[in-house]
Amino acid sequence: MIEDILRKILESLSFFYKNKKIKEDKKIYIFINKELRKIKFKNTGLKKTHINFNKRIIHLLNKKDLSKFLRNKFIQKIFFVHNRLFIFKELQYLKKNSDWLFLKKLLNENDVGDPIRYFLYPKSSGNRINHVYHLAILKKNTDIELKKISNVFEFGAGYGCMANIFSKINKKIYFRLFDTIPVNLIQYYYLKQNKLDVGFKKTNKFQLINNQNFKIFNKIQKKSLFIANWSLSETKLKFREKFINLLKDYNYVLISFQENFEDIDNLEYFKKLSRKLVKTHQFKIIKNQFYKGNFFKKQNHYFMIGKKLN
Repeated sequence: MIEDILRKILESLSFFYKNKKIKEDKKIYIFINKELRKIKFKNTGLKKTHINFNKRIIHLLNKKDLSKFLRNKFIQKIFFVHNRLFIFKELQYLKKNSDWLFLKKLLNENDVGDPIRYFLYPKSSGNRINHVYHLAILKKNTDIELKKISNVFEFGAGYGCMANIFSKINKKIYFRLFDTIPVNLIQYYYLKQNKLDVGFKKTNKFQLINNQNFKIFNKIQKKSLFIANWSLSETKLKFREKFINLLKDYNYVLISFQENFEDIDNLEYFKKLSRKLVKTHQFKIIKNQFYKGNFFKKQNHYFMIGKKLN
């Protein structure tokens, strides 16, 4: 496909930087294999695109080699942004930010999964720059103090990049990652290789959550954040409801979304949602000034940023 060829060309721009080879913890694969045997894959709230993707994830997990999983084209298509020019604009925005010294530390990439380093800033990757940029936009539009955030729920947590970033922001963070079980296992590998306390138990600092172990949680701690970057906006409308009820309890909300997804008008949906929650939160819907989609599908993208009312 042309898209795959373009992705490979962009990846080649970083040929000059090689990641260090990471020694893998073999116990991780034992755990993953055990959990794979338990999977009863159900089509709950997923679009066809994601059903097929999860099958690819299971296939990848069965190979028992995730040392270079961030080079996998299927992983990149959904989870990993690398050498795109809009990332450079985000990086410039961060460098001009008054908190640059703090943000700069969050940009430092690690070698787990063999990530493609950003060709114009090889200390980081395009994906990590993008995540930190989102946090900078959240900070600009609220009074959030990121270092004081102690409780995060991320709907659609990718391979765990945002969770890894928050491990650097607050050592005492309690981070919940909601996804499908196959993706949870990718997250387990990534975060465990980064020496973090990750698992399916409530006692884990980085708790993996999915449809099978999801419950409405006990009273949320203060200083909490709900994140859903291009995830909540890519599920069926009915499936979104229990998470909408959940985000009401969070002090801050960061949602990124595309204007339209398949047959859903997301812009109209999130405008209605902001009006629906007017008694609990103050929301802003802000156009993403740098990201306009890819070569094959141009459209506007937005942030929905919220703060709980006192």
